[in-house]
Amino acid sequence: MIRRTFLGAAVAVTALLPIAALADYPERDIRMIVPWGAGGGTDGIVRKITTIAEDNMSGDASIYVENIEGGISATGTGQLMSARPDGYTIGALTYDSIVTIPWQNMLPTYKMDKLKLIARITSEPDALIAASDSDYKSLQDVLDAAEMDPGSVRIGIQNLGGRIHLTLLQLEDLTGADFKVISYPGGAAPQKEAILSGEVDLVITSLGDFANLLDDGTVQGLVEFGGTPNPTYDVPLAKDEGVELENGSFIVIAAPSKTPEEEVAAIEAAYKAAYDSDEFQNWVAQVGVTPDWLGVGEVTEWADEASGQLFDKMDALVEAGVLSK
Repeated sequence: MIRRTFLGAAVAVTALLPIAALADYPERDIRMIVPWGAGGGTDGIVRKITTIAEDNMSGDASIYVENIEGGISATGTGQLMSARPDGYTIGALTYDSIVTIPWQNMLPTYKMDKLKLIARITSEPDALIAASDSDYKSLQDVLDAAEMDPGSVRIGIQNLGGRIHLTLLQLEDLTGADFKVISYPGGAAPQKEAILSGEVDLVITSLGDFANLLDDGTVQGLVEFGGTPNPTYDVPLAKDEGVELENGSFIVIAAPSKTPEEEVAAIEAAYKAAYDSDEFQNWVAQVGVTPDWLGVGEVTEWADEASGQLFDKMDALVEAGVLSK
C-alpha cells in the first residue's frame, strides 16, 4: 500500500532552458491524453492544471485534453507509449497505469520503460463514501452491518482488480467483513450515478472524485485511507478508527520515452509554474485533493519504489487466496 513516505512533499527541480533551443517549441497544439472518461476526478484535475500550464508555454499553441477510456487506463496509456516522441503528445498516468496493469501483465506490449515520467502533481487517498441520508454514518456502522448480514452491504468500485478493488480487499482482510462488490468500468462518473440512484450503499474512491457531491451535501465521507487528515474535508482516518490501511492514487504527467530532453524540460517547467500558481493551489484546496509535486529528477525513482512495494503486497494477497492475478 502507498504510505505517506512515498507520497510526501519533494524538492522540485526545474531546468533552465536555453532560449534559442526552444524558440520554436511548441509550433503546434500539444495533445494531452487522459486515459479515463470525462467527468471523473482525474479528468477534472488534469484539465484544470493543463489550462493554466498552456499559458506558460511559449507561442500561441494550446494543450488540448483527449479522453481515451478502456482497459483501466491501458488503452490511453498504450497510445501514449506508441506516440511520436516529439513533445506534442503527453499523458496523465494514475495508479492503475503504473501499478495494476504492469502487475497483471495485461498487455505484452505495455512496458513502463516506453515512457518518460515528467512530474507527479497530486496524491489522493481512497475513501469510503455514502449518501448523506444513508444509515451508515461511520466505518464502524458499515462493519457492524457486514458482520450482521454478510454480503448485504453493496460497495461500488472502479474496475475489478484495480487499485480501489485492492483497497476493498484489504479492508475485508483486515476486518473480516464480507461485502457485495459491484464494479463499474471507467472513472468515478459511473460510481456517482450508482450512489445517486441507490444502486449501491457506498463507494470507494478519492474524496476529490466526489467533491461536487460532498460540497452540496449529497454525500458524506465516512473514512479516508490516508496518512494525514484531508486538508479540505473533515473525514476520519482509518487508522484512527482502528484499521491500519492506507492506499490511494496519484496523477503523473508523462511523455513517450524518447521525447527530447529540451521538450521534456519545457513541459515540466510549464506544469510546475501551473502547480505553483495561486489559481491551482486554491482550486485543489476546494476540491479535497492534495497537491504533491515531484519533478522529473525524482518521480521515476519514487514510482519504481512505490510500485515495487505494492507488487509485493498484491503477491502476498494472491498467495493468501484473497486476490486473483
